[in-house]
Amino acid sequence: MFGDKMNIMSLLKNAKNIEKMMSQAQEELEKIEITGEAGAGAVKVIMNAKHTIKSIYVDDEIYNESKEATLELIQGALNHASQQVAEIAQSKMMNPGDLFGSMSDGDDK
Repeated sequence: MFGDKMNIMSLLKNAKNIEKMMSQAQEELEKIEITGEAGAGAVKVIMNAKHTIKSIYVDDEIYNESKEATLELIQGALNHASQQVAEIAQSKMMNPGDLFGSMSDGDDK
């Protein structure tokens, strides 16, 4: 009887720890910035690891290119940044301690 209650309490505590870890992970992903480039750096896209675009830089010389070429470079920079985000996410999944530390919340009293 008491053992079942202890198991439920343990599960609830673990659920709270996991919820806290996920919240911390989301905050960390917002802080990680990635730069995607195309055209030897003529177009740069900066985004965070949650795929939120922070800024786009386009060198003035690019505007002399055709519309299609300009759009292709922007697309390339976006894809490059997105690919890096995917690599970071995969790396963090393989080693989740890098992103949010241990499951312990430090108050195991």
